[in-house]
Amino acid sequence: MEKLFLVTLLTTAMTLFAFNINSATKEDFMKIKGIGTKKAEKIIAYRKKHGKFKNADEIVNVKGISKKIVEKIKSFKG
Repeated sequence: MEKLFLVTLLTTAMTLFAFNINSATKEDFMKIKGIGTKKAEKIIAYRKKHGKFKNADEIVNVKGISKKIVEKIKSFKG
């Protein structure tokens, strides 16, 4: 029963957070206000070099990405 609840919760969360930072293209990132070509390219380059992001907060490790941009990414619904 507990596993079913966790699977349902995870599925719901993934549906609500439709923007996937680990599969987003440059064009996807550029739909977010404050992210242009250069920032989108830096995010993707970082992802290619370091592997998938564990969570959206990790994007702040990309040079030029502020906490404010991270919050915009988190709230973006695509």
